[in-house]
Amino acid sequence: MRPGLLAAGLLAAASMAGASTAAAESRVWDFRAYLDGAPIGYHRFTLSDDGATRELKSETRFEVRVLLIPAYRYSHDATERWRGDCVERLTARTDDNGKRSNVNALREGERLTVTSARGLEVLDGCVMTFAYWNPRILRQSRLLNAQTGAYETTRIAALGEETINVRGARVMARRYRIDGAGSPIDLWYSANDEWLALESAVAGGRRLRYALD
Repeated sequence: MRPGLLAAGLLAAASMAGASTAAAESRVWDFRAYLDGAPIGYHRFTLSDDGATRELKSETRFEVRVLLIPAYRYSHDATERWRGDCVERLTARTDDNGKRSNVNALREGERLTVTSARGLEVLDGCVMTFAYWNPRILRQSRLLNAQTGAYETTRIAALGEETINVRGARVMARRYRIDGAGSPIDLWYSANDEWLALESAVAGGRRLRYALD
């Protein structure tokens, strides 16, 4: 092989490696979940971005014990494909203490078709899920629930700034509240829009909180 061809080959290989690295680049939000302060499991979000589209994988595992005996289990796995801030495809499986459900959605043209236990629903325009990792959900009046398939009306309020604990450090964060079909959900974001924490009331008036691990 001539030196020129060898150099060209090496350059091409380096370019392909760089492109592969960029394609594989991802962000992870690894939250520990607490119920009234007691650890019950985790919720992990992994976001891959190739520039044109984004793919989010969400994995949740909860187990609540009473006197060391499992009293409640919850698992949720979802994959969402986004183009810009619009969902193009969604597959989600949930096991809520033995009650199983599936939600699938596919965008064709300007419409997103959602299939769930509720039946089939066609949604017009750009649809966003409860994608807490994306602060642009705070501008929406409706969000798609990946567990139930419901396109829920939401009311979002800014609650000001406060100091919270993140990975053992005290940081200033902006707090927002999402009101919808279920219990209000409080979210905290950093000054540069990084999602930091979540808190919500659940059955029996107990408090569920996510803290970054």
